[in-house]
Amino acid sequence: MTEATEHLAGNRIWTFRTPRARLALWAGWLGLVALFVFCWQVMTRGTIWAFVWDAPTQARDIFGRMFPPALAYVPELMVPLWDTLNMATLGTMLGVAMAVPVAFLAARNTSPAPRLLRPVAMFVVVASRSINALIWALLLVAILGPGLLAGIIAIALRSIGFIGKLLYEAIEETDARQVEAVTATGASRAQVVGYAIVPQVLPTFWGITVFRWDINIRESAILGLVGAGGLGLKLQASLNTLAWPQVTMILIVILGTVVVSEGISAKVRRALI
Repeated sequence: MTEATEHLAGNRIWTFRTPRARLALWAGWLGLVALFVFCWQVMTRGTIWAFVWDAPTQARDIFGRMFPPALAYVPELMVPLWDTLNMATLGTMLGVAMAVPVAFLAARNTSPAPRLLRPVAMFVVVASRSINALIWALLLVAILGPGLLAGIIAIALRSIGFIGKLLYEAIEETDARQVEAVTATGASRAQVVGYAIVPQVLPTFWGITVFRWDINIRESAILGLVGAGGLGLKLQASLNTLAWPQVTMILIVILGTVVVSEGISAKVRRALI
């Protein structure tokens, strides 16, 4: 922002912006409004507005059918719930096993070949973060067939980017003085990493792992929609048969699981960090 002066009857009058700045500001707002209108037209080009106006009525009808929840359906959800937890846990463990070496290769201060290996590691991180777990599951179900294995691998592939990015940033932010002190003792490169870098990033590593496990529980709950097993498979079956009370019960179980996992991960992170 700039201040402009105008001369009027020999007096200097201060204005907040120059006329040119005000014109540019109004042109910017006009361009933003025009862009919004254009995007709105593109997004609503195929919209059937009769369905939109009828949406509140349909929503009331569906929510009316969803209550009361089917409490008798809870015993059938215990095995899928266990599968969902196993999918998230095993997927997180596999993702961590693959993400740790990627993170050390991506960090500038630990990569053995920054010009060669670091771009490859960064590509792995970006590729993993760019593809949603649901899309990974779709691809893996087509390759491996339906089941928990596809879900576990999908969770792992999605976790590599998240864990790898946060971990390599933590590695790059380590205190260089500790590295120099260990190096001065004549330690090898592996010893420098083990005694100067790993102890500094270990609390962050555990915090990232627990946080990702919490996220993976939420993602595992819906991977069954594409055939990866767990609660999502039951949800898909209930939706296909229009068993709305069962849908409500499944959503309640998913919500309860997420709340409990959030509490556990928060306590573990506070204890570790």
